[in-house]
Amino acid sequence: MPRFLIDENLPFKFSLWDDEDFVHQYELEGIKSDEEIWEYAKNYELTIITKDADFSDRIIFAKPPPKVIHIRIGNMRIKEMYQFFEKNWEEIQNHSKSYKLTRLPVRSTI
Repeated sequence: MPRFLIDENLPFKFSLWDDEDFVHQYELEGIKSDEEIWEYAKNYELTIITKDADFSDRIIFAKPPPKVIHIRIGNMRIKEMYQFFEKNWEEIQNHSKSYKLTRLPVRSTI
């Protein structure tokens, strides 16, 4: 069962997310708006992974689920993004277990 919902603003074909723990928004028929994504993640107790500040702002005033991982790493190549997540994913997950919002810094850990 998935634990993470990948927002549409992140790559669909990304090997780190090719796993049963992840579902991409593109795979969810009829789920398009931020409100629909939020409700889906809430109903299935998923953590939203996004580059969209709207989810980050929304969780500040909400009670989980869902939780949010806000990726603020700017524009980078897929290879750089893969390296970033490969290096930091365990720490990101651990932080997300304890907090409703995890904001990733801009390129500081690459």
